[in-house]
Amino acid sequence: MSNYNYANPEMFYLLLVMVPMVVWYIFRYRKSGASLKISTTQSFEGLAKGWKHYLRHSLFVITLAVIALLVVALARPQSSESWENVSTEGIDIVMAIDVSTSMLARDLRPDRLEAAKDVATQFIAGRPYDRIGLVVFSGESFTQCPLTTDHAVVTNLLRGTQTGILEDGTAIGNGLATSVNRLKESDAISRVIILLTDGENNRGEIPPLTAAEIAKTFGIRVYTIGVGTIGTAPYPVQTPFGTRIQDVQVKIDEESLQSIANITGGKYFRATNNEKLKSIYDEIDALEKSKIEVKEFSKKQEEFQPYALAAMLLMIIGILLKVSVFRNIP
Repeated sequence: MSNYNYANPEMFYLLLVMVPMVVWYIFRYRKSGASLKISTTQSFEGLAKGWKHYLRHSLFVITLAVIALLVVALARPQSSESWENVSTEGIDIVMAIDVSTSMLARDLRPDRLEAAKDVATQFIAGRPYDRIGLVVFSGESFTQCPLTTDHAVVTNLLRGTQTGILEDGTAIGNGLATSVNRLKESDAISRVIILLTDGENNRGEIPPLTAAEIAKTFGIRVYTIGVGTIGTAPYPVQTPFGTRIQDVQVKIDEESLQSIANITGGKYFRATNNEKLKSIYDEIDALEKSKIEVKEFSKKQEEFQPYALAAMLLMIIGILLKVSVFRNIP
């Protein structure tokens, strides 16, 4: 226990309750009378004392041990001897994802949006020490999650992202500008935007290249990903007879996406299937780890579980002994 730190050391004051318990037990033991009275004990004087006589106080000792173990568990012992090498440079990443209805095209499995969410979730899981935010855009843009190290929150919000939550269209410039706005006040050494879209800029007040120049001003790199096959793609269309799959033309403004990446020092990628999309995120992951420094830090671990389990075990043993071996004669 000397190697532990305690999150709630004030809980040890609860051990003081054991003092009046001991006093009360001694007082009750001295004042207790015999359960069975006989005229003389002379005939029993030569008999040896049994093991129950020497263990008659064991139930009380078990009770004290249970209280002591529970108090230690409540004090939350934490070990701090485990050291972990981590790779971290303070990278802030905003993922800007197109949620226009064209992302429902099924040239990726099960569709473009779900494929993008699956791969992005794996990307987030692989960067546990970076702050990550989420911006969604279609005809307008919205910050779904600000920069945070709580990746469970980002992942849950990402998985819940659907088409139709914003006005339809493709406002690449607005999506990029909103992402820049989330990063411009960041003091991280490296700031990155991963912008994923499957269309051409046809909405919004901010031209994509203007947003790229703003990103360059703040030293933000932008990796752009164009999602969709070349030519046509199957797309679900609602008809009076139900949903029908029709081939629609794929139109991606690769020139603008390439220019955005070039202006900001990033890179443009084209994802035509699920495997290519995953490889793109893997490449971005590798690019953004090339400048990371190795640091060492102490990681605390909760150690209360053994004490709680020991208290539970002793409590069960005490109850079993009380109703069997040390059962009182009525």
